[in-house]
Amino acid sequence: MKADKKKVMRYLKTSKGQIEGIMKMVEDDRYCVDISNQVLAVQALLKKVNHEILKAHIDGCIKTAFLNEEKEEEKIDEVMKILDKYYNI
Repeated sequence: MKADKKKVMRYLKTSKGQIEGIMKMVEDDRYCVDISNQVLAVQALLKKVNHEILKAHIDGCIKTAFLNEEKEEEKIDEVMKILDKYYNI
């Protein structure tokens, strides 16, 4: 992986902490809207992680494939499959 590992790990560790907090909120029967807001915050962080990883993939693997004229279609298909999942297609 060519993404900024420190940045990715920071986001993931923060997400993990937030998820543990959400679990505690559920156990403590906290207000549903408060729990939902925390879930949305974790989702936003995970989107940032995914963005960082995909950007690095495009800047690295895909760019290299196109420069070397190797597996361009395969690389495009990989990214399209991810985008399909992102957009629930």
